[in-house]
Amino acid sequence: MKPSLSWDEQVALMVGRGLIIDDDSACARFLAASNYYRFSGYARYFQKAPHRGDDDFRPGTTFDEIRAVYDADEELRTALVRPLAQVELMLRSYLARVIADQHGAYVRYLEEDFYTDIAGREPTVTSCLRDIDRSKDRHILRYRDGGDRTDYSRLPVWSAVEAWSFGTLSKAIERGGSGSLADVVATSIGVAKAGFAYRVKALVYLRNRCAHHSRLWNHSVIDAGPTPNNVRTKAKRLAGQFSHRSVIDVVASLDDMTFRGVAAEPLLPWLVEKFVSEPSFWGGVTAPEGPRDHTGSTR
Repeated sequence: MKPSLSWDEQVALMVGRGLIIDDDSACARFLAASNYYRFSGYARYFQKAPHRGDDDFRPGTTFDEIRAVYDADEELRTALVRPLAQVELMLRSYLARVIADQHGAYVRYLEEDFYTDIAGREPTVTSCLRDIDRSKDRHILRYRDGGDRTDYSRLPVWSAVEAWSFGTLSKAIERGGSGSLADVVATSIGVAKAGFAYRVKALVYLRNRCAHHSRLWNHSVIDAGPTPNNVRTKAKRLAGQFSHRSVIDVVASLDDMTFRGVAAEPLLPWLVEKFVSEPSFWGGVTAPEGPRDHTGSTR
């Protein structure tokens, strides 16, 4: 088991591994505010072969060099918060409108057979009701008696969606109306129907990583949605090549929904202007990869 090290000892450990640190005190303050373990996720890419147990840094590597990538990643997460929130709110509105118009505003959306669920996974209606039960908002509390669920049959869908998490909203879009909701919502917004539910899942995944301050640099998006080819082609003319599971691919999909549903400015042009001149960072968000072996070993 690894010993618990003070922040000063953590600085000494990195220095002992060859990292160049100009100000030990400033570095210790940074680790105290950010957590050494989080920082080490970035540092691994500057070490010789951490996957083989060689944690020494490549010759000449500085703390400021790694910190620059760390700070750029934080700036990217911050920049994503607003457009992700805009699309989430827009999806709540469109989903409620579609359900109300096609299935009625009451009761039906809280019935289990309204959703085409996946075997072995939590029923969608269970997620919907749990989120509603957790809500402390007055527009939900009015349907309870003493804190217990009483009569949600009078709860309109446009009120219920405001209590749902983004994840629950995504499930409802994907599975609702025997699988038809996703197509109708996509058409209402004006985006491609093909793969729409999976594009929403990718946005949920990205939003959750931003909310938990998780690393985006050199991270492959697990729930990567099928960004439409025309959207991807347009984005590549601006940003250059990027992989299908990269953060930039999801940003291209996000911009498409933001532009059509919210009429807001796209994020990708700003990201290109801000970060394309920083190849170490830009490469990690356009073509993510694992730490490389920098020892020259073929083993």
